[in-house]
Amino acid sequence: MAKGKKKNFVLDTNVILHDFRCLDNFEENDIYIPIVVLEELDKFKKGNDQINYNAREFLRQLDAITDDNLFTKGIALGSGMGSLFIEASTKFQDKIAETFPERTPDHRILSTVLEISERNSKVKTILVTKDINLRMKARAIGLIAEDYINDKVPDVFLFERHYKTFKDLDSSLIDNLYASPEGVDFDTFDLDTSVNPNECFVMKNGKKSVLTRYNPFTNKIKKIDKQICYGIQPRNAEQTFAFEVLLDPEVKLVALTGKAGTGKTLLALASALKQSDNFQQILLARPIVALSNKELGFLPGDEKQKIAPYMQPLFDNLSVIKSNIAYSGAEYRNIEAMQASKKLEIEALAYIRGRSLSEMICIIDEAQNLTPHEIKTIITRAGEGTKMIFAGDLQQIDSPYLDSQSNGLAYMIDKMAGQDLFAHVNLVKGERSKLSEIASTLL
Repeated sequence: MAKGKKKNFVLDTNVILHDFRCLDNFEENDIYIPIVVLEELDKFKKGNDQINYNAREFLRQLDAITDDNLFTKGIALGSGMGSLFIEASTKFQDKIAETFPERTPDHRILSTVLEISERNSKVKTILVTKDINLRMKARAIGLIAEDYINDKVPDVFLFERHYKTFKDLDSSLIDNLYASPEGVDFDTFDLDTSVNPNECFVMKNGKKSVLTRYNPFTNKIKKIDKQICYGIQPRNAEQTFAFEVLLDPEVKLVALTGKAGTGKTLLALASALKQSDNFQQILLARPIVALSNKELGFLPGDEKQKIAPYMQPLFDNLSVIKSNIAYSGAEYRNIEAMQASKKLEIEALAYIRGRSLSEMICIIDEAQNLTPHEIKTIITRAGEGTKMIFAGDLQQIDSPYLDSQSNGLAYMIDKMAGQDLFAHVNLVKGERSKLSEIASTLL
């Protein structure tokens, strides 16, 4: 939050569930938490999902600072920061009742915002919520509402650009790249723009061209050779780039972005299988985002049966790989053996939280549906010898409180850019089928 004239911020429940440390991010401004928000947090205390953890952590944090002033004069949050208040009034304002007569938690929050605004008319009062519809309702009755933007990425479109192409290079440099498998010193090239560690690009001179990568560990630009992993061959330059960084043991964290059908999960899984001898386990997981507002409890069966529909796309990718290798071959038998011994596991992401992830390749699919804190929680579980791969489409957000700028995958790419052990490849061209590519582009 930018410094300026002091303001009052009223927090919605989803802000706390998104970031339980949110109280630290409002600088000198005062923070109000409606009593209805505490009631809603109480419903989220039990469970193993990240939002349940966030609810518990925030309530513990609140309990540690609570005294009678919290409901009257407020409690100072620290040097250079404002005060925290719990707004205990449950009066339903007439203006709210006239427009939104149903006393839902959202409407009770709007009533609290209106009451604080009228009581402190000389101080700007702002509702902070990640719920777009609630922001619209607030504005409809003249209240100020904002999104929680503390962890938003400024320009997500930078992550979705096409790879760089350097043209009109000296022909001898292109020849040197072909002649030197270990690469050519980075300082030899006079490039017209900066490149990130492990960034991949095309270098051209007339009809000569070469796929290359800047290797920060050797400070060289090296030629990229096409590789085949368990029958999966790269079909375009971006997929070739992806295999390059996925198969490099020095690159411990990889982000693969791109629209549906570009091969993100397939490439990650195929590369993991090729490296399976170097790891104790391959773990493929994805977050569960319930569809049609139906929770898992709505589905029949035990836990494994409930999550099966959500995990099916991961099994589908494994089936594609199996169909590209000989049924009686060593690679096929290796996959079967790894599944039988649980060296290759496909799980819901919720089941791996709390585990120590050592000597593993962890592939997290649909990572755009994770919050920044969830991404951090997963990565900080990585032990020695672990490689982590996050795949997702930054424009395909299923979570109602995330968008292309605030999701964990975009946040990770933004924060990790420039680190030697990190690589990001954006897959542009769909390769699932011509129909899939046209639909993804036009519809």
